[in-house]
Amino acid sequence: MPTQPPSPIPDFLYGTAWKEDRTPALTELAIRIGFRGIDTANQRRHYFEEGVGQGLAAAYRAGVVTRDQLFLQTKFTYQRGQDHRLPYDPAATLSVQVAQSMASSLDHLGTDHVDSYVLHGPSSNYEWTDDDAEVWEAVRKERDAGRTRLLGVSNVSLLHLQQMSGSGSELPTFVQNRCYARLGWDRAVRHFCREHKIIYQGFSLLTANQEVLSHPLIASLAANVKATPAQIVFSFARSAGMLPLTGTTDAEHMKQDLASRNLTLPPETVRAIESMAG
Repeated sequence: MPTQPPSPIPDFLYGTAWKEDRTPALTELAIRIGFRGIDTANQRRHYFEEGVGQGLAAAYRAGVVTRDQLFLQTKFTYQRGQDHRLPYDPAATLSVQVAQSMASSLDHLGTDHVDSYVLHGPSSNYEWTDDDAEVWEAVRKERDAGRTRLLGVSNVSLLHLQQMSGSGSELPTFVQNRCYARLGWDRAVRHFCREHKIIYQGFSLLTANQEVLSHPLIASLAANVKATPAQIVFSFARSAGMLPLTGTTDAEHMKQDLASRNLTLPPETVRAIESMAG
């Protein structure tokens, strides 16, 4: 029996953090409106991954999509990033914790594999540690066993990536970071990603950049092309080489965010936005 082709990497991800009891309905809504990439994490403190699975199941039952039409991304989170609702035995080795967290995620999401498995932040803010190396080897084993196709790291600095590369580690397919305009839209990390053919996923593009959304340049651009400021930011992000995430809970904003894919900004505009705050 032929296997299904792998789900393509989408050009937009729907982020499911901080949705709590609304997670199932919002996940289903995002899929119905057109999102085909869903981002979650096995971190009950900020995500309700089981609720994401409930939303997926509802979309499947309704015939909106099939599993192979979706790109599912979840994460392994160290204990320091969790609350008391752990998806693994805290006394186990990190390698075992990764395996237990993945098994739990697959159960939550009702699937035998995810499309991307992400280390949800290194163990130290300052360096790539031995613990990170152990976890990275463990997530690679999950990939080799077929439980994920691709690997990523999130909340990383340029130094983390340089040390990871310098240690001879396999580099990730994805880097997912919060992206601040006032810090040059994470320019140094994005440059590293470009050099190493890593896909940069940008999150909090709107919530971390409220001053940009109200900036006269953005307002003028939006008025000229009859777009919303959010659409300008998402179009800019794509032009700058990012795979954007949105976490909106508003159906109309979901539609508008997806419609930003049809908006193309001229190169001089992209350069102006990139330099406007950093």
